[in-house]
Amino acid sequence: MSHELKHVFASLPQMERGVAKVLGGDPKGNNFLYTNGKSVIIRNIDNPAIADVYTEHPHPVIVAKYAPSGYYIASGDVSGKIRIWDTTQKEHLLKYEYQPFGGKIKDIAWTEDSKRVAVVGEGREKFGAVFLWDSGSSVGEIIGHSKIINSVDIKQTRPYRLITGSDDNCTTFFEGPPFKFKCTISDHGRFVNCVRFSPDGSRYVSAGADGQIFLYDGKTAEKLGTLGGAKAHEGGIYAVSWSPDSSQLISASGDKTVKLWDVASGTAVTTFNLGSDVLDQQLGCLWQRDHLLSVSLSGYINYLDKNNPSKPLRTIKGHSKAIQCVTVHKEDGRSIIYSGGQDGHINRWDAESGVNDGLAGKGHSNMVLKMSVDESHHLVSCSMDDSLRFTDLNKKEYSAADLVKMDVQPKAVSVGRGGLAVAVCIGQVVLLKDKRKVFTLDNMGYEPEAVSVHPGGVTVAVGGADGKVYLYSVHGNTLKDDGKVLEAKGPVMDMRFSNDGAFLAVADEKKVITIFNVADGYTVKHDFYGHHAKVVCLAWSPDNNHFASGGMDMMVFVWTVDDPDKRIKIPDAHRLHHVSGLSWLDEHTLVTTSHDSCVKQWTLKI
Repeated sequence: MSHELKHVFASLPQMERGVAKVLGGDPKGNNFLYTNGKSVIIRNIDNPAIADVYTEHPHPVIVAKYAPSGYYIASGDVSGKIRIWDTTQKEHLLKYEYQPFGGKIKDIAWTEDSKRVAVVGEGREKFGAVFLWDSGSSVGEIIGHSKIINSVDIKQTRPYRLITGSDDNCTTFFEGPPFKFKCTISDHGRFVNCVRFSPDGSRYVSAGADGQIFLYDGKTAEKLGTLGGAKAHEGGIYAVSWSPDSSQLISASGDKTVKLWDVASGTAVTTFNLGSDVLDQQLGCLWQRDHLLSVSLSGYINYLDKNNPSKPLRTIKGHSKAIQCVTVHKEDGRSIIYSGGQDGHINRWDAESGVNDGLAGKGHSNMVLKMSVDESHHLVSCSMDDSLRFTDLNKKEYSAADLVKMDVQPKAVSVGRGGLAVAVCIGQVVLLKDKRKVFTLDNMGYEPEAVSVHPGGVTVAVGGADGKVYLYSVHGNTLKDDGKVLEAKGPVMDMRFSNDGAFLAVADEKKVITIFNVADGYTVKHDFYGHHAKVVCLAWSPDNNHFASGGMDMMVFVWTVDDPDKRIKIPDAHRLHHVSGLSWLDEHTLVTTSHDSCVKQWTLKI
C-alpha cells in the first residue's frame, strides 16, 4: 500500500491593498514564481496547473527570485531571512541561509553571473544589503535612503550598476562591485514602488505611487525622459516589467489597467482594462517570453492579450486564503472538485486539467465550513455568514432564491434523499426539505458539532461536544429522537455514514476513529488509532472498504475497514497546515485541501 502526489492545484498569490506583488520569472522562460503565506509557488507558464510549492520558510515569504543561472531561487521573508535553494531537485535542498537585516524583505536581485545578491526592505538599522551568495560576505553598502526600500535591481551587463526605490520618494544609484553610492534622484512626488533595468542594461525605469514612470540611462543614471508625459497612469504604479528585447515594457497600476509602452517614443501602445471593481487593481506584472502576466488585488493572474486588450487570454483563479472544505461531483462524465474558502469563495476545478473558475454571482460573505452535493445536483454549503446555500451546479451561479438564513451560525451540513438536508448550528439541529426549514430541534442538553444523514434518508446521526452520537429518525417533516446514544472516545469532530449505509465512522478529539456497524445495532466494529492530534475530517472511498482521515497532526491516513493495521500513511500531506478537507475522486484518488490554499490529488495503491 503506497501513495504518490498526482496534482497540486496551487494557491494564488496573497495580496494586500496598496502593496506591490513581485513576480519572478525563470531565465529559460518556462516558469514563474510568487508567494503566499509561508509558501513559494512555482508554476509552469504554459500550463499553470503544473505547480510546485516550497514550504521551508518559518515565516511568511514576501518575494522570491530565480538566479540568472536558473539553478537556484532566493526567497526572503518577513523576519529578514533569505534562503537560497536548489531548483533542480524535487527536495529543493537548502544551499545557504542568511539574515542580512532584521525586518521584512521586499525585493531581491542577482548579478548576471549568479554570484551576488542584493536584498532590500524594512530593516531596523539598514534597509538593504548586497553580498556574495556563497559566503554572505558584503560586496558594498546600500545607503542613501531614510525609509523602507521597496525595490532593487542590478544591471545584467557589465559594468554593474544597482538601483533602489524607496518610501522616501527617492531612487538611489550605485556603481560597483563593490557597490558604492553614486547619487540620489528625487523625481517622484510619492513612494517609489518599482525600479527595473532593461535586459540589455542600457536603460532603467522607476515607477511610483504618483502614477509616473521615469526613464534613465543605465550606466550614468542620466534622466532620459518620462513615459506617458506628466502621468503614465491615473493611479499609483506598483510594478513594471521589460520585454526581452528591451524595446517595450508593461506597467501595472491601481487604476485597474496595465499599459504596454513603446520606450523609444514614450507612448502607450496598448491599454489593458481589467475591470471596474476594487479587486481589479493591478499590483504586479511579468513579461516572460511572449507571455504578459498581471496580478489583480483579488489574486487572479491575468494572461494579457495584445490583440484584445479588453479581455485576457485566460485568468488563473483559485484561492488566496485558507481552504476549509472540499467535495467532488461528476458533471458530463468529468470529475469536478469544489473547494470552499475562508473568505466565502467557492472554486470549481476540473480534476484532470486543473482548469478552474468561481461560481457566478454573489455568494457567501464569510468562511464556508462544509459542503455537499445532493441528488438534484445542488451544491449545499453552510457558512459563518449564518446561511445555507443550495447552488444549482447546472447553472454554476448563486441565486438569492437558493439562500436559507439560519437563526444562529451553522457548523456542518449533510444531505439525504428527496431534497433532505440537516444542518447543525450552535445549540440547534435544523431539518430542511426542498430548500426550506421545516423543523428545528433545540434545548437538546448537548452541543451538536457534526452531522451525517444515512443514505437511506431515514436516520440522522448527530455528534456532540459531550463525546456522544445521538440518533434521530426522520418522520415526515420532523426529527424524532430514537433514544439510542453511541459513545465516542471524545468530543466528536466529524462523522460520516459509508456510501452504502453499512457503517458510521466517527472521528473525535481524542485522536480515535470509531467505526459502528449499522445493521448490527451500531455495535463497534473497530477503533482506529494512529493520529497524534485530533482528527478533523473523514471521507469514505466509493467502494466502502476504505476511508480517509485527516488530523491536526498534518497527517492523512487511508484505512481498511476490516483491518485497522492495514493503512496508508501520508505524513505532511500539506506541510504547513493541517488537512481541512478530504474527498475521493475514485477508488484510487484522494483529494486533500488545507489552509495553505492548495488542492492536492493523491494516487493510492491499495
